[in-house]
Amino acid sequence: MDFDAPDEAVIRAAQLAGIHEMIESLPDGYDTNIGPSGLRLSGGQRQRIGLARALYGSPRLIVLDEPNAALDEQGERALGQAIQAAQKGGAIVVIVIHNSPLIKLADTVAYLVEGRIAAFGSRERVLAEIMRGATADQDAEADVGRKYALVTPAA
Repeated sequence: MDFDAPDEAVIRAAQLAGIHEMIESLPDGYDTNIGPSGLRLSGGQRQRIGLARALYGSPRLIVLDEPNAALDEQGERALGQAIQAAQKGGAIVVIVIHNSPLIKLADTVAYLVEGRIAAFGSRERVLAEIMRGATADQDAEADVGRKYALVTPAA
């Protein structure tokens, strides 16, 4: 959304999001019209372009809401790598997810039930607490899947 964005910064963000090669394969590369009358992108492609936009400019705080919702396995892998690269660059990444493998990237987890924090702390402690509560519930697997997690990987 920065009309004066240096090409290098845009390409760097796309590379971090793992979408640079896909963009280059579009009919006009980075100049391809993807607006209402332009090329239609898949949900996963749009999701990854959104990730590149979030990574543009090396922000210190990145908030991602369901960033893996439309991603295939390759896209989810690229997302995990992008989150780790952002962390290594000093960013704090907050991820709002349902039950997801992305939780393994977190140092700190806030587990939400009906909009309230039910558990907060290290990933290991919170996951253990969730599992203890789940074993007491006959419908544990379905219940755990419906709850939200706010995942905060440390820089």
